[in-house]
Amino acid sequence: MSVSPLTSPTPTSAPSQAELLDFLRRAAADAELIASLPLDPEGRTWLRLEGPGGSEAWLIGWPPGTGTGWHDHADSVGAFLTASGELHENSLAARLPTDGWRTLELIGDVDRERRLGAGQGRAFGRHHVHEVFNDSPDQHAVSVHAYYPPLPRIRRYSRTGQVLRLEQVERPEDWQ
Repeated sequence: MSVSPLTSPTPTSAPSQAELLDFLRRAAADAELIASLPLDPEGRTWLRLEGPGGSEAWLIGWPPGTGTGWHDHADSVGAFLTASGELHENSLAARLPTDGWRTLELIGDVDRERRLGAGQGRAFGRHHVHEVFNDSPDQHAVSVHAYYPPLPRIRRYSRTGQVLRLEQVERPEDWQ
């Protein structure tokens, strides 16, 4: 489903990470939009939004205990912002090779952790590896996400200690 709750002027160039975050702040403040997302106690729900400058955007509902697992957004820059509840993000502060590997040993202190409550968000660059989850035992969370260019693929990883393993590559047709 495509929803366009906000109109943005068409920029002459790709939206910056700051512009993506600004869009997310406006979307998260739109109470009618947030209320339009059906919440399911068993699994994540989402609505696709029209993001600024041709970006891809999503409104996502997170039941207690749900998350993404380790993944990246390939060549897209992105941002996400928590509209309600709290999300937890673990990420890697390391530049990883983009292609041609199945298993990597992470060296050094590469782990970063953030808790993002309502109204808090962050932007990230290409090939950012992270996992996002709602670790609340009883509260739903809702967030808004934007990516530019629209997601060409998502790479999913497993992690055991310092070993990161590429498990799967998804393309847009897998999640739309």
